[in-house]
Amino acid sequence: MHYYLILFGIAILPVVVLMVFIYRQDKYQKEPIKSLIKAFFGGIAAVFLDILIVTGIDSIFGGSAFTNTVIYDAFLQAGIPEELSKFLIFMILIWRDKNFDEYFDGIVYATFIGLGFACVENIGYVFEYGFGTGVVRAMFSVPGHFLFGVVMGYFLSMAKFHPNKRGTYLWTGLLLAMLAHGLFDWLLMVSDSLGAGIGSLIYITFLVGDFYLWKIGLKYIYKQQENSRQQAKAEIPFDYNDIISNAGYDSEYKRIDWNAGDKW
Repeated sequence: MHYYLILFGIAILPVVVLMVFIYRQDKYQKEPIKSLIKAFFGGIAAVFLDILIVTGIDSIFGGSAFTNTVIYDAFLQAGIPEELSKFLIFMILIWRDKNFDEYFDGIVYATFIGLGFACVENIGYVFEYGFGTGVVRAMFSVPGHFLFGVVMGYFLSMAKFHPNKRGTYLWTGLLLAMLAHGLFDWLLMVSDSLGAGIGSLIYITFLVGDFYLWKIGLKYIYKQQENSRQQAKAEIPFDYNDIISNAGYDSEYKRIDWNAGDKW
């Protein structure tokens, strides 16, 4: 019994740590707890949506030699359907949420969705493969879902507050998250399949790529923190649609509803 509690603990610990981390980075308006819970459980729901999408993909490519390739597993079984599932959940549950009202919110909600997904996935892997798998996934896989959420969330916020470029930002966020996730998994899978030698070199490439993914993710976090800071300073109407219709305002930012974070 104690062993299973330890497994459960190591499965959820990195999820909790990263949720606390991103919540604390939200410096200008904390999101309502109910909205964060909705995003997290939306990520859990995305697991089931992912299963449906993967089933559809398998029905299209089933029986072909392509299904036995690493690219198929990395992109069409993981990167593409998983990020598409998270994106759809975001658009359904968060896009029109009144609390999605500042630049940093896109990153907060997208990462909470990603971590909800990662939580379910991680529990499954850790209980199946044991403690060692939990340690490795805590270092790479769970933070990977977090960083894919940062990338997607950055562009979702840009789409929200720049309606004239909305389509471009939406597609960019989705495609970059898919690409990052697919490459992340592909490098790991190839390094495992090739073993020592070339496999080790590819694994080093993965580690370098993971470092740069963190670098990009932190850059996006800091950039949206600055955008939110500018929002907090802007003295313009609360409704961002007014930005477009009122040419007299010389700022692209909108005022924050400072009471929203206190609401359930």
